[in-house]
Amino acid sequence: MKTGISTASLFLRNETEDAITTIKQFGAQCAEVFLQTFYEYRPEFSATLEKGIDISSVHVNTWHIENALFSRSRRVRGDAFYWLDQVMRSVQLLDCKAYTFHGKPDKGRRISIDEEAEYIRAVCGFCARYGVKLCLENVSWCTYNRPEIFTELKKRIPELYGVLDIKQARRSGYPYKDYIGDMKGSISHVHLSDVDKDGKMCLPGQGTLDFKEILSRLQDAGFDGNVIIEAYGEDYGDVSELKTSLEYLNEIIDKAT
Repeated sequence: MKTGISTASLFLRNETEDAITTIKQFGAQCAEVFLQTFYEYRPEFSATLEKGIDISSVHVNTWHIENALFSRSRRVRGDAFYWLDQVMRSVQLLDCKAYTFHGKPDKGRRISIDEEAEYIRAVCGFCARYGVKLCLENVSWCTYNRPEIFTELKKRIPELYGVLDIKQARRSGYPYKDYIGDMKGSISHVHLSDVDKDGKMCLPGQGTLDFKEILSRLQDAGFDGNVIIEAYGEDYGDVSELKTSLEYLNEIIDKAT
């Protein structure tokens, strides 16, 4: 396994371009780039980003593009695919092969699993034209908000991959191990965070979660991909704590191999 940090962990502390530099300076083996604005979705922006670090995946704001990909309006979907095209061109420039996808927010118009799969299949095929795999993340307020959904979608879309997010598993009310079982054999990468005794999210190594067990369960499921720290700016103090957390995960992985 390789360890890394998401630029989302530095949002409002560093601009995206500076966050990548910070993550690289911390000695991370990989990074996830969370593009936050329409300005950042353009390939002209990604062309300026620092190279020399493995970009595991690219992520965007769910409400900017992804929700519109499920619209009944062809014009609304057309605009969403226009911007998805910009993002895919950016993904290519970053030499990245994975797009982290939230899917449809679980609010408003309800649709069946078959209808949702139809929309997701279209997105999956679109990304594949750029050599990018679509990776559906378990998110408590979106498409994949409980175990078994991925299995059902995978039956309909064999080329679909998954992203395990520990904090979102906790927020969904289901054990993370259930999500591992659901995505077994198709996990692209993993988002890691911790939680303290009061239930507040924090960085790996600062809370109560047993990361030896988490990483062991992933290995038992055949996963050997990238594990990425994804927390938020209010979840830690000094930026240097990200480096300490990264070293903590590296130590666990080194001892296990």
